[in-house]
Amino acid sequence: MAIIGCPYKEQSREITLLAEMSTHMDDDTRAPEDEDIEYVVQCQKGDTEAFAVLVERHQKKMLNIAYRMTGNYEDACDVVQEAFLSAYRSLKTFRRESRFSTWLYRIVVNHTKTRLQQLKSRSRYEDPAVDDPPDKEGGRSRCPMPSGDVPLIEQIEKRELSERVQECIGTLDDEHREVLVLRDIQGFSYDEIRDILHIPDGTVKSRLFRARIALKDCLVKIFGDL
Repeated sequence: MAIIGCPYKEQSREITLLAEMSTHMDDDTRAPEDEDIEYVVQCQKGDTEAFAVLVERHQKKMLNIAYRMTGNYEDACDVVQEAFLSAYRSLKTFRRESRFSTWLYRIVVNHTKTRLQQLKSRSRYEDPAVDDPPDKEGGRSRCPMPSGDVPLIEQIEKRELSERVQECIGTLDDEHREVLVLRDIQGFSYDEIRDILHIPDGTVKSRLFRARIALKDCLVKIFGDL
């Protein structure tokens, strides 16, 4: 069975998120057909290599969801590992009542909620940017290194922006944070969020509205008017 590879890099969406705070349009598109079902059926028949394909397809988004909700990269990696194990063990119970990805992301969200409850006793924990995961040597984050494409100052500014945005996301109530992460960062439709969280459409929209206001208020305190 495949094991997810941590760490890896993902392009930051902080600039886009800031722009979307006041301009995000609330239009949804119809969800496409379930592209995973072929591999799900194979896996249900005992083909572990088919599950490896599903892991490869979804591990990146699952890790980003877990990271954005926990604010801690190592915790996020653990959550995703646990979520994949749970999914693998429960795959025979998947009845195709929703898309496989919806079912899978519901599992990672639930595991993340459990981890957040465990983290309540911690007064602080590390907050590395998802673009630059912690260096395994010494447990410290790597310093941004200059590249031929992006100036060092720009890299540092982008990293600092990512950290400040994540700090503000971390101040949101859990129920507001999860909706904002799923909608404004991961780009799920309202229908998908409803199915993932098992809450009504109206609740999704009201929580997202409150989350956006709270996040914007936090960012304004840091950056000034947006």
